[in-house]
Amino acid sequence: MKVSIVGLGYVGLPIAVHAAEAGYTVGGFDIDSNKISQLESGISDSPEVSPDQILSLKAKGKLFFSSNISDHKDSSIYVIAVPTPLEKNNNPDLSYLRNACKLLAKVVKSGDLVINESTSYIGTLRNLIKPIIEELSGLLDLRYAVAPERIDPGNKDWNIKNTPRNISGLTDQATSDTVTFYSGFCDSINTLSKPEVAEAAKLFENTFRHINIALVNEFSEIASKFDFSANDAIIAAGTKPFGFMPFYPSIGVGGHCIPVDPSYLVFSAEQVGIDSKFVNLANQINFSRPKIVADRIRIQLGGDLVDKRVQIAGITYKSNIADLRESPALELITELKSLGAKVLWFDPYVETYNGERSHPLDPNIDLGIIVIPHNAIDFAIWKKSNTRVIDLSANPRNFGWPKFL
Repeated sequence: MKVSIVGLGYVGLPIAVHAAEAGYTVGGFDIDSNKISQLESGISDSPEVSPDQILSLKAKGKLFFSSNISDHKDSSIYVIAVPTPLEKNNNPDLSYLRNACKLLAKVVKSGDLVINESTSYIGTLRNLIKPIIEELSGLLDLRYAVAPERIDPGNKDWNIKNTPRNISGLTDQATSDTVTFYSGFCDSINTLSKPEVAEAAKLFENTFRHINIALVNEFSEIASKFDFSANDAIIAAGTKPFGFMPFYPSIGVGGHCIPVDPSYLVFSAEQVGIDSKFVNLANQINFSRPKIVADRIRIQLGGDLVDKRVQIAGITYKSNIADLRESPALELITELKSLGAKVLWFDPYVETYNGERSHPLDPNIDLGIIVIPHNAIDFAIWKKSNTRVIDLSANPRNFGWPKFL
């Protein structure tokens, strides 16, 4: 059976590889021809996939890549895994999803299965994907299902295989066929009553994290007024063996899911006349963090950052990956510069950003700031030089300096 994966980013490429390893003949489609050329050579920036996996599957004829949608017309299963970002006003940007549907309408055949993995608002499969494809293809007997992605880039413990998968189709047959497909490479599958439940579950699980992060970020501001680190109180609260889950303060939220999914839930709520006050407040708190933290740093350095040499350690959105999507560290750099600081940064996963290059940790600075403590960063040079350092990381580990937040 042939399968096509539409979109070969952090979600789509691992799905393509796992499906091919499970025995399917898989075609990976992406509109980015440069990405296709790189994948043909085994080059990928996905931490979930190795060059050897790609090249081995290609050599066996189980995996191919193309930016021409007509090359995928022989597939019977199509998985949509395209970005679903936000517009400037925080409303859903569904342009990638709509374009994917338009492309699929050119190649789907009677009875084919269309699965959406892309995160979107509640009702997307029923009210957006299905109508677009039906209208443009003229086919009314296609099967539709959702299987929202749960990729956590760089996570060595949880991956596509062992992370439970939520699935639901618009018909029982669509659900059954989707379960059969994912059973080839997923250990645990939950079938849900309707697609809207699966779509809502994806939004809620990340909104849960978003709100708790906002809570501890607000708690950090309270703690600072009493002259202690919120981290200390959170660790103490975590000794309670029931009813508590620790979250740690940070400079904001990054990546595709947590900064984005809650706004899709807000949009879903608005469609049915609900004002999601709680989520909107969490957005305000978390998105304001870089500015608030930068000002706290200014106060810590005597009220003036003008011409102070500051170096940030780690600028990606999470540890041990090269992903800069929505990274709050980038906003912190902007805020520190606006206060007059001369900002350097070091990240072993990022060579250049915004015309600037990564600089090895420098002991001759006024302040070192730990934001993302990648395992590959050795803070020994700062320790040996008695460099003044502030630890902003949302990580309970002690790196040699007290937590600032």
